[in-house]
Amino acid sequence: MPESLLAPWPWYVTGPLIGLIVPLLLLFGGKVFGISSNLRHLCAAVPAPSSWKPDFLRYDWRHAGLWNLVFVLGVGLGGFLAVTLFGTPAAAASISEATRADLSALGIQDFTGLIPAELFSWAALATPAGLLAIVAGGFLVGLGARWAGGCTSGHAISGLANLQLPSLVAVLGFFAGGLLVTHAVLPLLLPVLLGANP
Repeated sequence: MPESLLAPWPWYVTGPLIGLIVPLLLLFGGKVFGISSNLRHLCAAVPAPSSWKPDFLRYDWRHAGLWNLVFVLGVGLGGFLAVTLFGTPAAAASISEATRADLSALGIQDFTGLIPAELFSWAALATPAGLLAIVAGGFLVGLGARWAGGCTSGHAISGLANLQLPSLVAVLGFFAGGLLVTHAVLPLLLPVLLGANP
């Protein structure tokens, strides 16, 4: 296999490739790219009597979202193959020293995986920090995506490519929220929850 396929690709190659998916999907498939809508499709696909489901979930999910569910399955499969067959075992070591120092100051010490085990693991679910990161964070991400009518991929990739003003507002909100949490909320909460010295 060519070495160029095994090495990480630069942003100026992968970014345009991802961006090209949107017009190609619209032109040739008549579909709008997005990921978070798959939760609705999954809930609609639950084999339960239609009368048990709310109106929000009573639709032909196969026609509306089967292609998207297959796409997400492909993303997961591609990620698995990339890590197990083509990945570099030292991927986690690619975190910059400055980022390691910032995370260490917040109480995160385990850099052996792709995500901090202190926050994202089964064992972490029983800790205040894990509950905050996994349960509260996951709930807020889901609520925000539903409230905004889409997630970062739907608004930032598809919506902006279609010159949608609501998508621009949503993307600005996503980034503002991310900056606020990264620079104001987590530096206050994580050292306390992880028992580190702020």
